Amino acid sequence: MAKVNAPKQKIRIRLKAYDYRIIDKSARKIIETAERTGAVVTGPIPLPTEKSKVTVLKSPYIHKDAREQFEMRIHKRLIDVMDPNAKTIDSLMSLDLPAGVDIEIKT
Repeated sequence: MAKVNAPKQKIRIRLKAYDYRIIDKSARKIIETAERTGAVVTGPIPLPTEKSKVTVLKSPYIHKDAREQFEMRIHKRLIDVMDPNAKTIDSLMSLDLPAGVDIEIKT
């Protein structure tokens, strides 16, 4: 008789921030909290940085060639928490992360 592996439960956490230092600190905090409760953690996996450029005129009147470019970067990380228990979920929900980090959680 062959063993049938039951589908494992997984929490996928996706982090977004403008500053890479804040997102790395938040990812470290999440991983430490999840590992402390006995869950297996995969990541942080760096996802491609989203870059958006905006070009504006330096002068409002005639100097069309004088332009300035601004760039905004959104850094992303992916963390998978395998086989979380109730203690893991409670500790992740009560975790206090710095401002400026967007968290998206999928189960």
